[in-house]
Amino acid sequence: MELSGSEILIQFLKDEGVKHIFGYPGGAVLHIYDALQKQDDVEHILVRHEQGATHAADGYARATGKPGVCLVTSGPGATNAVTGIATAYLDSIPLVVITGQVPSHAIGSDAFQEVDAVGITRACVKHNFLVKDLNKLTETLKKAFYVATTGRPGPVVVDIPKDITAPHIKIPYEYPEKIKMRSYNPNLKGHPRQIKRAVELMLGAKRPMFYTGGGIVMGEASAELRTLVRKLGYPITQTLMGLGAFPGTDPQFIGMLGMHGTYEANMAMHECDVLICIGARFDDRITGVPSKFCPYAQIIHVDIDPSSISKIVNADIPIVGSARQVLTEMLKALEKTGMEPDRNVLDTWWKTIKAWQQQESFAYDQGPDVIQPQTAVEELYKVTNGDAYVTSDVGQHQMYAAQFYPFDEPRRWINSGGLGTMGFGLPAAMGVKLAFPDKDVACVTGEGSIQMCIQELSTCLQYNLPVKIINLNNRYLGMVRQWQEFFYEKRYSHVYMDSLPDFVKLAEAYGHVGIRVDKPADLHDAMVEAFKLKDRTVFLDIMTDQEANVYPMISSGKAHNEMDISPLQQKIQATLKASGELV
Repeated sequence: MELSGSEILIQFLKDEGVKHIFGYPGGAVLHIYDALQKQDDVEHILVRHEQGATHAADGYARATGKPGVCLVTSGPGATNAVTGIATAYLDSIPLVVITGQVPSHAIGSDAFQEVDAVGITRACVKHNFLVKDLNKLTETLKKAFYVATTGRPGPVVVDIPKDITAPHIKIPYEYPEKIKMRSYNPNLKGHPRQIKRAVELMLGAKRPMFYTGGGIVMGEASAELRTLVRKLGYPITQTLMGLGAFPGTDPQFIGMLGMHGTYEANMAMHECDVLICIGARFDDRITGVPSKFCPYAQIIHVDIDPSSISKIVNADIPIVGSARQVLTEMLKALEKTGMEPDRNVLDTWWKTIKAWQQQESFAYDQGPDVIQPQTAVEELYKVTNGDAYVTSDVGQHQMYAAQFYPFDEPRRWINSGGLGTMGFGLPAAMGVKLAFPDKDVACVTGEGSIQMCIQELSTCLQYNLPVKIINLNNRYLGMVRQWQEFFYEKRYSHVYMDSLPDFVKLAEAYGHVGIRVDKPADLHDAMVEAFKLKDRTVFLDIMTDQEANVYPMISSGKAHNEMDISPLQQKIQATLKASGELV
């Protein structure tokens, strides 16, 4: 069949299995929007800002494992999308972002709404394309989806000049089932000799630790990871991006590690003698000062991206390959040895870890007068039975969600890890709800973050996306305030939010339900009520302790065993030492 460029794009999306596309129209993409209007197979979700489009597609991709797709116009449409593109890039999320461009003959002439989308996004995409020939549009789109979803996933931008989508120019269309790219061939299978060496090192460990990240989630390797970790009986910690790949309620999981990780996870990392890292990149929030990181450990590093291995921390046994395939081969190699770890040695290691766990690194006091943010997250967990999809924005509330909502399944925890993007939570929740309309979807946010993309409440109403917004409202930019308390002698510069809207009235103005909670005694009932309203977006505005801080905390320049702990944990630690239970 012969189709125009705009019709080719829409037909390709159908053939590729795309069900939803998030976007905002403008002059350079009007031919595409006209083609969208003539069909029903691909549903377009009209957001209120292009940043919301990328975050919604991102949330959709994180929750489903399928690529998220966006459509924005040229100029400000493309530049508004950059924050969301960079968010996906830092967290290795598959997105295909289609940007409109001025007509080919006008490129470089400073035409109306012209920007160099390829140049602007080059630093924050896995790859990008400028389509110069209508005859190559289908091939380019196939390459875009292939690159976005294979190897280490990431966002791909396809910049399409308006003349390429003109309705009066038509060419034959045929969907390409496969594509080959000579310069792009990601390696999926780890080297057998390296895998054998890794298994031998693991079996001989006296203080082993598994450290896994988002690569397990993105690589659909959760089942294989669980099998290996349980077979060996070793402790496991996970990054912020990896939560849920191994069950958060399993006794072998000793909590998230890093700047705001558990005391036991960080201490175990510092003291371990063999570190098995799979699908994590040793970022600064995990390692702190690389020279102080895991000083006694031999390190096995498995990653699909060869550039990540030994980039920050030197790997003793590097393995390039997909997490799923390498874990499968590790299990086979382990079975082939017929060996097991020394259980007596392992029991000694576990006793040490359990002693650290007794110190209750997340301990806090919930009094009768002021709601603690930790309590709000714990109530969310109870009311949803730990089965919700939870998105977050960035700040203290993000850390509380990661600490106090144990995720037992992958792809349930949706947050901006690498870029730390405020405004991510609400549009990401929309994307998740669109993918799983029958599931509870909660956005844990703060009064600062939620206002960055709050206009998407309008999108929630238009498309009936009844997410629940859990606003931990401390009237501060909480994480910035915490740093100013710790490191700037309590000089609170521009963090106090003294002109906040009435969020209840604001939610109602958008057509939703607003509930304000001031007292601890009212929190449970309000949370229950919010989740009873299955077909309504509910904004829970929860007034929380203004001075609550996230603990533990590893300050800049410190090692994992040099954590700042809460005053309450200090008391618990002192009591244990006095009783002789802690040496």
